[in-house]
Amino acid sequence: MEFEEIIGTLAGIFTTVAALPQIIKAWKSRKVDDVSPKMFFIITIGVLLWTLYGILKSDLPIIITNGISALLNILMLFLIFRYRKNTA
Repeated sequence: MEFEEIIGTLAGIFTTVAALPQIIKAWKSRKVDDVSPKMFFIITIGVLLWTLYGILKSDLPIIITNGISALLNILMLFLIFRYRKNTA
């Protein structure tokens, strides 16, 4: 593996696991009122586009890390809408 591939893979791994603390906290506490669904929606679109880019470039590290990141962010969006308190 070349140096550039190592850097790219590490960047993808760190970006992917970045959502885990928030997901775990939301899962355990069932409290998501202070979490922005807009931010997670925008991030999800971004990592889906990165996944598509990786597919177009046949770059497996980009495909895998961003694909997993997209799934994690979709899970967080699900938790936000499931546990959000109704303010009506």
